[in-house]
Amino acid sequence: MYIRLISACLLPPLDLILLGMTGLLLIGIRPKLGRDLALLSLLLLYLISTPVFSDWAMKKFEGPYVAPSGHADAIVVLGGGSYFDAPEYGGENTVNRATLERLRYAARLYRMTEKPILVAGGAPLGNEDSEASQMKEALVNDFHVPVKWTESSSKNTMENVSKSAIILEKNNIQAIYLVSQAWHMPRAELMFRHAGFTVIPAPTGFPTSYRTDLLSFLPSAEALLKSKILMHEIIGIAQFELKS
Repeated sequence: MYIRLISACLLPPLDLILLGMTGLLLIGIRPKLGRDLALLSLLLLYLISTPVFSDWAMKKFEGPYVAPSGHADAIVVLGGGSYFDAPEYGGENTVNRATLERLRYAARLYRMTEKPILVAGGAPLGNEDSEASQMKEALVNDFHVPVKWTESSSKNTMENVSKSAIILEKNNIQAIYLVSQAWHMPRAELMFRHAGFTVIPAPTGFPTSYRTDLLSFLPSAEALLKSKILMHEIIGIAQFELKS
């Protein structure tokens, strides 16, 4: 609870709202500083809310797409969240859009390599079924791809790695194809390499756009979300590096 609250305060838009409120409160005491902080918060909020900035920043962070190449012994797919009480699936919990993107690419990779699949993801919000079980069901039933192992007790990326490592090492696997969102790959790859694995990244879900036009400079909720995700990943990497 407290960790999530602190995280929210460090990420947009709440961090910029707090910066702007601080500026407004300071206007009566330090007028110039207060105005500067309030103006800065508005300018930063505009900037990170524009598609032209968020797409550029994401591409710089993720790097260019490189097709997975080289030998690996297994495919590891990390969970990206659940779609709760999905009415079109009988009110059951199932995989969300981000996870579905990962599963689609994992299925493609499986057909190319025929390597066994491990799906990883617990129930971080305390729901009754894990992301891993939802992922397995989607791969088997929707993509007709077998799943050999499930890691269903992790609550975050760090636990994805540590608990998947136990399964992989038990099966003498040291080299993996790692499937996750392109924006999540730098952090996930770093953690798996730190755990001693040879990692062949298999990222999916890159930010692409039809063209850059006037609308690209107008703020949008989607662009703000991309910037928030990017900041979350940068903070996550910095936190891991400090602890390592």
